[in-house]
Amino acid sequence: MEFKKVAVLGAGAVGSYVIWGLSEKEGISYSVIAEGNRKQRLEREGLMINGKQYLPPVLTPEEARGADLLIVTLKYGALRDSLDAIRKIADEHTAVMSLMNGVDSEKIISEVIPNSQIIYSLIKVASARKGNSIHFDPETTIGIIYGEIDQTRPRDRMEAMDRLFSETGLHYRESNVIRSEIWSKFLLNVGNNLPQAMIGCGVGAYEDSEHVHFLRTKLREEVMKIAEAEGVDLSLSADTSKKGSKVDKSARYSTLQDLDAGRHTEIDMFSGAIVRMGREHGIPTPYNEFTLHMIHAMEEKNDGKFEY
Repeated sequence: MEFKKVAVLGAGAVGSYVIWGLSEKEGISYSVIAEGNRKQRLEREGLMINGKQYLPPVLTPEEARGADLLIVTLKYGALRDSLDAIRKIADEHTAVMSLMNGVDSEKIISEVIPNSQIIYSLIKVASARKGNSIHFDPETTIGIIYGEIDQTRPRDRMEAMDRLFSETGLHYRESNVIRSEIWSKFLLNVGNNLPQAMIGCGVGAYEDSEHVHFLRTKLREEVMKIAEAEGVDLSLSADTSKKGSKVDKSARYSTLQDLDAGRHTEIDMFSGAIVRMGREHGIPTPYNEFTLHMIHAMEEKNDGKFEY
């Protein structure tokens, strides 16, 4: 098995890291998936990544049909609207890797393709948008982690992933406990993304403020209870899944970046998922429920709803 034809669905912060790496890989063809005005804009302007312009090939879902590997790097709110595109791209041999935040994107994607075609994965990259350019530090980025949920499966896909990512500049590794690692990143995201978004401060506040630290601790405790109820052993994840890519104290993670820019956030993927699973398991999640409503209220404020 070889991943020679690779398609990337989503060209934001995460997609830019993948595109940056694959653009240096010889012997493959890769493309970004887009339609309509977005396709025209990408073809005309390309992507600015770390101050350099990239002009990747841009294909429609129909043109990308039968890709060996589809890498999904969308925002959570765009996933369901993109299921038809995923269905059009993936044939019976296409492997699909979801590098999205959260713990249920694979489940959603499996509504349109067999779960056996999905390579479970996560990514850790501290990206920031400066003007129209995405910036990240390639050296301090932890990168892509992937693995098979079914450990009895032949190793051909894992070996193909290694060959694809080698000699690209991308950081990557395989995991034999990938579900635990995905949940470990989710725990990190809920704890680190959300309190700073509500306060509007850099990540240094977790060390400098007992109050912000308290909020992080309580949000994390609820995630750990839900993980246990879901049968996930967080202790199995590697040390790199328990920390993010190196950033300075002023760093603002994705939820706060979205609020700063007036965009809607991925809060339904974070606290929304915890509240939903908490109800399913009969586990109270008051801190995540408060956070869910707080950040939605902040989105409404950005939308102008309260301009009385």
